[in-house]
Amino acid sequence: MKIDPRELGEVAIGEAPAGCSAVEWRTRVELAAAYRLVHHFGWTTTVYNHITARIPGTEHLLINAFGLAYDEIRASNLVKIDLDGNDVDHSGWPVNRAGYVIHSAIHAARPDLQCVLHTHSPNAVALAATGTRFVPLNQEGCQFHERVGYHPFEGIALDAAEKARLVADLGATNHTLVLWNHGLITTGPSITWAWVRLKEFETAAGVQLRAMAAGVPLKPAPEAVIAHTRQQFEGGDAQAGAKVRHPEWPALLRMLDRVDPSYRS
Repeated sequence: MKIDPRELGEVAIGEAPAGCSAVEWRTRVELAAAYRLVHHFGWTTTVYNHITARIPGTEHLLINAFGLAYDEIRASNLVKIDLDGNDVDHSGWPVNRAGYVIHSAIHAARPDLQCVLHTHSPNAVALAATGTRFVPLNQEGCQFHERVGYHPFEGIALDAAEKARLVADLGATNHTLVLWNHGLITTGPSITWAWVRLKEFETAAGVQLRAMAAGVPLKPAPEAVIAHTRQQFEGGDAQAGAKVRHPEWPALLRMLDRVDPSYRS
């Protein structure tokens, strides 16, 4: 299959439907793609967990309708809520209470983050069950150096009082939060980055678990090298200068389009 080099950059989203701005439609399509990709890689818990994205320039969030599987998510059936959890468009779709509690807390406290992604992916949950902090042992894992917070398990996140503790444990500069005995939150200035961080943390956590199982001491690189590598990721050098839209994203969307393009509808 021959790929036009122009397809390696910005992803064509298509014309927004009537009553929806181009900015909102792009956010909807890319968020629906994130849900489908989580499904594709097997990181779902059927209808549970959640990914939210702020519509740029607004205080509105998009979230999955509770009860739909991730491979049923489309741009058009995402629910638009405000930071108080109100259904802005009166869609009638239910929203998972735990999703609202976790996501509204982080979006309200961290306007620098467009996307908040919460999963119970296997390697992240396994690491969270050991009580062991994340150790960057591979190249991609270095981007999480001093960017991971930890939050104790308090039961299903239904209590609004937990919001302040979630925000405090994430901190002002971290982008990833390990939920002990629970799962993982990754965030980013774009949907792209939040999703890629999930993928790379899940891989790096798997590397750590396998290394721990080998029964020998872990041997991370020198801290100065790890910090330098993190800066290469954060500064964009590792992505050919891309800081917001990761260069993997167009390739992932092309893959989704080959499998099932209905996420765009």
